[in-house]
Amino acid sequence: MSLPFSTPPSSAKLSPTPFKAAIPGEKLAELETLVKLSKLAPATYENSQPDGRYGITTEWLVSLRDKWLNSFDWKSTENRINTFPQFTTEIEGLTIHFVALFSEKKDAVPILLLHGWPGSFLEFLPMLQMFRDEFTPSTLPYHLIVPSLPGYTFSSGPPLDKNFATHDVARVMDKLMRDIGFESGYVVQGGDIGSRVARVIAVDYESCKGMFLMKISFPLSPSSDEPPAIHLNVCFMRRPNGVTDENLTAFEKDGIERLNHWLGTGTAYGFMHGTRPSTIGHVLSTSPVALLAWIGEKFLQWVDEPLPPEFIMESVTLYWLTETYARSIYTYREGFPPPPVPPANDPRWYIHKPYGHSYFPKELSPTPRSWVETTGNLVFWGQHSKGGHFAALEQPEALKKDLVTFVEQVWPEIAGVI
Repeated sequence: MSLPFSTPPSSAKLSPTPFKAAIPGEKLAELETLVKLSKLAPATYENSQPDGRYGITTEWLVSLRDKWLNSFDWKSTENRINTFPQFTTEIEGLTIHFVALFSEKKDAVPILLLHGWPGSFLEFLPMLQMFRDEFTPSTLPYHLIVPSLPGYTFSSGPPLDKNFATHDVARVMDKLMRDIGFESGYVVQGGDIGSRVARVIAVDYESCKGMFLMKISFPLSPSSDEPPAIHLNVCFMRRPNGVTDENLTAFEKDGIERLNHWLGTGTAYGFMHGTRPSTIGHVLSTSPVALLAWIGEKFLQWVDEPLPPEFIMESVTLYWLTETYARSIYTYREGFPPPPVPPANDPRWYIHKPYGHSYFPKELSPTPRSWVETTGNLVFWGQHSKGGHFAALEQPEALKKDLVTFVEQVWPEIAGVI
């Protein structure tokens, strides 16, 4: 018996294969053994600082390791994942996994939701649950598609015999949306690496009607003459020419301060991902506790309010069981060496399509509205008093509301439905 919301539209070119997460018992037993046998570093001044200024503390790591061994239940997480319709399909020799809530409405708006690193499709499940609680398949105004990017969780890793970059991911994601029935157009929402992918989709693929990006975007050179069409919540940009900070609110000044602090103290992981992905990939594939330390730090420091330890454990467990880490960091290479001028400051990146922006104060790089307005045709701005880098996870209700409002503006035929 199929789950509700699991029927693709009749316009689909293919029938995706239904999928259920099912990790073999021997892999779970191996994980438990490796966690038990993993050594910890000796006590140092750095790993004893309670404020985490030098990274995660021994106290936190020991606490999470104990919970991982004694109270965490992967099968419970697996069962929750499997309450959502999931599918796989083959695209360019890759197996692409995605979660979907398909609507039965003929005029439902397709929305592509893209995660980043160290995230996964798990980030969007709370928001999907809200849509599922509010609507039935016959009343849902949207098709909501959440893929696992190539290299992440249940999707194939990128090819071994050739380079694979963000523009390749964008091509695969666009083909996914067209293959499952949305050739006439869709809206894309993304964050972190997902925003990089979304930018390329906006530039290169006319089927993308509008952009709603939540997190960091690293602009890439366009491969067509179509003007950029993207919304940046946070982009690495210098203060635009002619724009001063005289009228910035204290709220926005705090955001700039946060950006400067993160650039000075929090980007070492990105340099490793971008310059030595093979080395760090091997290192973090040898010990689940090492992976917990590396990823756990991000879930601790990139958020506004603390996340439940259970989410951190299920995210790291999913990465470990699917061997995601080493397969997922390939896009960081594109940022090295860094461009001398941030592309977002270049007029060629002006956004001509409608786009929306949601400002969460504890994002890694909260960009003031006056800066964002110089980069494109801003039609929606959602400013929030809470929330950090993992907006879909931390503030799913706020993100859902912003997304609905934005879609009503860029896709007028559904205005008034909600």
